[in-house]
Amino acid sequence: MKVSIGTSVKDGPWGGGNLFAINLTNYLINNDHDVVYDLKDNDIDVILLTEPRKTSESSAFTHIDVNNYLKYENNKCVVIHRINECDERKNTNNVNEYLIKVNKSADYTVFVSSWLMNLFNDQGLTQKNKKVILAGANKQIFNNDSFSHWNKKEKLKIVTHHWGANWNKGFDTYSQIDEMIGGEKWKNKIEFTYIGNLPKNFSFQYSKHVDPLSGKELAKEIKKNHLYITGSLNEPSGNHHIEGAQCGLPILYIDSGGIPEYCNNFGLKYSPKNLELKLKEMYENYDFYYENMKNYPFNSEKMCENYFQLFEELCSKEVEISKNRSIDKLQVSNFYLYKLNKLVKKISSKVKL
Repeated sequence: MKVSIGTSVKDGPWGGGNLFAINLTNYLINNDHDVVYDLKDNDIDVILLTEPRKTSESSAFTHIDVNNYLKYENNKCVVIHRINECDERKNTNNVNEYLIKVNKSADYTVFVSSWLMNLFNDQGLTQKNKKVILAGANKQIFNNDSFSHWNKKEKLKIVTHHWGANWNKGFDTYSQIDEMIGGEKWKNKIEFTYIGNLPKNFSFQYSKHVDPLSGKELAKEIKKNHLYITGSLNEPSGNHHIEGAQCGLPILYIDSGGIPEYCNNFGLKYSPKNLELKLKEMYENYDFYYENMKNYPFNSEKMCENYFQLFEELCSKEVEISKNRSIDKLQVSNFYLYKLNKLVKKISSKVKL
């Protein structure tokens, strides 16, 4: 099987979509399948559209590129649209409408949480072929090896990490914890470390800030702590809390977006009004939540298995599902323009080499 993933993969710290592409690529290659990140070959079996926005650094190709490929190269391949973004996450106003339009090019849609799927259903997405596949992190990197739970003799060390620096990533919560550490009640009981990028002109007063990390270095830094917290608002899924959970840390998670689908029964849910109360509850009952983390079920291996099973199922039904496509004719180039663009890209790639 040959799969084209629509992600421009980056090295080092980046976003969750980048990690998804890396994990899926490794899984497919390890199971003797081919992976490409473009639409140059005419024998692609599955196109996974992950980031159709041309302005995004993570985009390898758009839905228009997919439409042209289907019309002029190979109309038998299966097109799957993975949706892991929404306007609600960063207070934008054009992402949902755009993705619903893009979705008409797909045979099937995968959402990263039920919360996100329901959100798009309510806003007009009409695709009937869809499901939720929950995310996961690489268990070879993010695991509880060398993680020691809190011994009650030292301060309870709390950690979170984000690549993105948007305020909605949870900085209301993280600021609140920073203020708590500065008060008499908590200053000798807790510490807080933030790993990643910060909003412009923002800094912590009492907490530790670590520059963005990835891979084993990130896992090592997470494991220096005892408790993971996420305050990310309207998060479709999020990789950060999964990585923390796989390292063995109980989770304090905000009741927002798709995060509870990943964290229910593996920590304590809080709201902005009861954060301190829930932290106190975790502080007093830490061992109970620590023991339960050994049963945390999400990882990238399980996620990739679910994707591959879907690929196989859809490829066996390619004639049936292709009838459901609803491609806007205005989003397809004419034949000669398509060939010209393809030639330009080919020449450009050789020049870069």
